[in-house]
Amino acid sequence: MRKFTEQEIVRREKIEEISKVWNPYPERFETNYDLKEVRFLEDGVKDVKVAGRIVLMRKMGKLSFLTIRDIEGQIQISIKIDLIGEEKYKQFKEFVDVGDFIGVVGETFTTHTGEKTVRADDFVFLGKALKPLPEKFHGLTDVEEVYRNRPVDLIMNEEARERFLLRSKLIRFIRNYLDNNGYIEIETPILNNKPSGALAKPFKTHHNALDIDLYLRIAPETYLKRAIVGGFTKVYEFARCFRNEGMDSSHLQDFTMLEGYGAYLNYKDNMDFLRKMLQTVIMELFGTLKVNIAGSEVDLSGEWESISFRDLILKYCPIDINIYNTKEMLLNKIKEEKIEIDSETPLEDLGYGNLVDQLYKKVARPHVIGPVFLTEHPIDLSPLARANDENPQKTDRFQLIINGAEIINAYSELVDPQEQEKRLLKQAELKNAGDEEAMVMDIDYIEAMEIGMPPISGWGIGIDRLVQLLTNCDNIKDVVMFPLMRPRD
Repeated sequence: MRKFTEQEIVRREKIEEISKVWNPYPERFETNYDLKEVRFLEDGVKDVKVAGRIVLMRKMGKLSFLTIRDIEGQIQISIKIDLIGEEKYKQFKEFVDVGDFIGVVGETFTTHTGEKTVRADDFVFLGKALKPLPEKFHGLTDVEEVYRNRPVDLIMNEEARERFLLRSKLIRFIRNYLDNNGYIEIETPILNNKPSGALAKPFKTHHNALDIDLYLRIAPETYLKRAIVGGFTKVYEFARCFRNEGMDSSHLQDFTMLEGYGAYLNYKDNMDFLRKMLQTVIMELFGTLKVNIAGSEVDLSGEWESISFRDLILKYCPIDINIYNTKEMLLNKIKEEKIEIDSETPLEDLGYGNLVDQLYKKVARPHVIGPVFLTEHPIDLSPLARANDENPQKTDRFQLIINGAEIINAYSELVDPQEQEKRLLKQAELKNAGDEEAMVMDIDYIEAMEIGMPPISGWGIGIDRLVQLLTNCDNIKDVVMFPLMRPRD
């Protein structure tokens, strides 16, 4: 049995009284202006119809003021006994609370304090809030409450509203840029027979009707490439992806990934294309390419620096991965240098590629402010990437690093089905040896490749992490509207 506060009990009792004169939950109210538009209207505009949630209210003798709000704007409303009538004004004062929804019809004017206001000729009650809004939601020491109660966060916190509006704009601007450059948006399955597309530990589920185990999508990569096989030349998807790995301030198990693939391109083409895309979108968002990130001004204009995986690691620790080029040699050198690496999988169970990646994330990545393109990844770290023609132990791949965060991962794709089969067999061996992030053999994908693939370059952008970077949020949950949380009980 749920227990209610005294305020909640009072509001529930009001429902019965409201029902005698109004419908407490009417079906609709026709507006002719959004709240964000009203403040730009001239004074004297009549028959303005607006609606929103009451967030502030000052009830007085014969004249009351209230503020109604939605996600994009707010406006002040004046309610005067002479205009709506004595009986309705009395009902307003008795029944209407902060948190309730109201529709108003009236005329615009500006108060002597300079605030644009709608003078109500009439109002319609549009919904009772049974829970009162907190007097002070932000400044809470329990940050978890913000994540658990995002609706209240959005109502009470202007910064949260702006952050999620920015996220929506970012996605819209990126989508427009891709569409205008010949990319076609498609959808790929979330439920997969094989956990493929990236090096990661998958989520497993069961399909009752087919009575088979399935995996939640790690990445849409192999299906987007199948679309290229089928004749698409440029495709992309905003894909919800799932990786059953650790949580921290910059990682979630379910996240939004933008992936795109272009036929007849290589990774260098995409370094240029994606730099221009981000510069265009960020300029649209902020009006400048000098962005404040973690207290420092980062200039995103012009060309961006490029550095090899080997050179970046060497810059911050005395380990040359060209010399320590086997798992055993590299592991012994890491221990010799007393480098403490945090990994869910024991280091002894990691393959060489994942071991190099863990070393890089520990000693080098946190120091990169960027923007920096990281290139020449070891082939063992990139089972779906094309080997470099001059050095087949390296791949034609890059990652974009800004402020210690990986924003883009991209490469020239491996389109040779025989070589792909060899690499996936090697990954399967690592998987069987205990590397939970290694990939499995995916014969269906190999057979799709055997139909024939053109040269391809593809890329992925972590949308949550990009928004986190651009909004200076300490925790990635701040930019995910409804992050997964452990149940209270």
